Amino acid sequence: MSSIEAPSGKNETTENFPVAQLVSKKYRPHVTAYYILARAADDISDDPLLPPEEKVRRLDQIDAALMNDADDSVACAIPLRESLKETGVTAQHARDLLIAFKRDTSQLRYADWADLMDYCRFSAAPVGRYLLDLHGEAKTAWPANDALCSVLQIINHIQDCGDDYRELDRVYIPLDLMNKYGAAPEDLSAEALTPALRKVLDDMLDHMESLLALACTFPAQIKDRRLKIDTAVICEVAKALMNILRTRDPLCENVKLSKMQKIRLLVLGTIKAYLPL
Repeated sequence: MSSIEAPSGKNETTENFPVAQLVSKKYRPHVTAYYILARAADDISDDPLLPPEEKVRRLDQIDAALMNDADDSVACAIPLRESLKETGVTAQHARDLLIAFKRDTSQLRYADWADLMDYCRFSAAPVGRYLLDLHGEAKTAWPANDALCSVLQIINHIQDCGDDYRELDRVYIPLDLMNKYGAAPEDLSAEALTPALRKVLDDMLDHMESLLALACTFPAQIKDRRLKIDTAVICEVAKALMNILRTRDPLCENVKLSKMQKIRLLVLGTIKAYLPL
């Protein structure tokens, strides 16, 4: 078995929105299997030392191994392949993620909001759709899922906008918004937000409000008790981070939630899952 992976050292405990900790125990091995593949693919896509064509080759190799029971050459694909056979969940949710990671190898700029949302359709929505299918939830919840996952993805883009530009020359901030306020991608290399770039990020956060409103209808559509609570908690986390990002500077600060804030949001989300406030 050859190694094509490029480990970054990240794991599920370092993510903004760890899911496996809250879902029912019977689902956790399957969620972990999905995460292993996604983490490996993400690390390949983000590796600054690999040329784009090599990244695509490795991501294609993961895809091929996922779809071929006889291919044990890619370690990260095997747990999810076995999980999908056991659960009957489609492989498409993982394959859609691979589309996003391959896009990251060549698309370094996003023209407008629609362009960014199309990226989120492949980079974010498949994670939630996988969880819904795993739990046997209805596809009618997909629009709210996609909205929540997109909000989380864009929050992450704003949090990491400086590092993404400096380390990978990626700009997920829509160029038309930059042009609107007189900002430029090069501004992301500064030690602090320019006034123009601050307006751009505020505009992005304004765009996200309608998505967040749709996302907040998500928990009520879920039947599984623990997934309902998980989703409600994540909605509260998204709200809190959006509020923080309106007043904090992601270029010079590590914009994260404190441990106490996370505990408070866990309690609040749990209450709201069954008693909407």
